[in-house]
Amino acid sequence: MSNTAIPTTSPRKRWPLAVAVVIVALLGFFGYRALTPGNSVPDATFTLLSGQKVSTADLKGKVYLVNFWATSCVTCVKEMPQMIDTYKQFKDKGLDFVAVAMNYDPPMYVANYAKTRELPFKVAMDSDGTAAKAFGDVQLTPTTFVVDKNGKILKRYVGEPEWDALHKLLDGALASAA
Repeated sequence: MSNTAIPTTSPRKRWPLAVAVVIVALLGFFGYRALTPGNSVPDATFTLLSGQKVSTADLKGKVYLVNFWATSCVTCVKEMPQMIDTYKQFKDKGLDFVAVAMNYDPPMYVANYAKTRELPFKVAMDSDGTAAKAFGDVQLTPTTFVVDKNGKILKRYVGEPEWDALHKLLDGALASAA
């Protein structure tokens, strides 16, 4: 046997790490909770590709989706045809939709994508990142919020939604909006 001591970390050296982990967890928890279901949608203004501005205040009284996406996001591109189908399925019942391209997405790419895919809903550029910040500092795409007619967030999806569940949620929200 060797007399070589096995290095151990003393409790004194571990506590700053533990405190840092707790602080990061709490910040993440409270940041995430800021826009969880049941909370009010933030005040935000979207600049559409046409230059027109639409705000969350303008959308009050409607059920709507806000979808943060990017042309470089594989999942976003994959889900977009189903987003189009969902919008077409529910628009006559009163659904509104704003697809918000992230600030790192080149405007020409977004405009080309919207035109070639014939996106039937509002498409906005978040050129300065203020919309993403207002919605809880969205960084992962796709991130989609379902908002009811009273401006309450019903659901936040990070990644592709489970489509049947989303459609059931929209059916309920639109029925109560009528």
